[in-house]
Amino acid sequence: MAKQKRKQFDGIVYSTDQDYSYQEEEPFGEETLPPGKQQLRVQLDKKQRAGKAVTLVSGFVGREEDLLALGKLLKQRCGVGGAVKEGQVMVQGDFRKKIAEILSAQGYKVKQIGG
Repeated sequence: MAKQKRKQFDGIVYSTDQDYSYQEEEPFGEETLPPGKQQLRVQLDKKQRAGKAVTLVSGFVGREEDLLALGKLLKQRCGVGGAVKEGQVMVQGDFRKKIAEILSAQGYKVKQIGG
């Protein structure tokens, strides 16, 4: 419990002001844009992956939880594995057309990059 309290009042050691009250900062979270305003890019990538193809979806603007939910949806619909890293959804294999169709059905604007 002591560690939680220490984290809560991080940086405050002592105040001589009798009327001082600690103000917590609100967590900064980027608001997720609606699907119609999102411009997602779908591309195939083989770099640094031992020649294995990975479909990348980038350009998502919003909270991390919403991006994780989108990644989970794409992986389930394609029936393969993948990951969500650095603001991108990686789906194992070449599923550019299928992912573009899924995203379009969800209301996203999709642009395919590369072949």
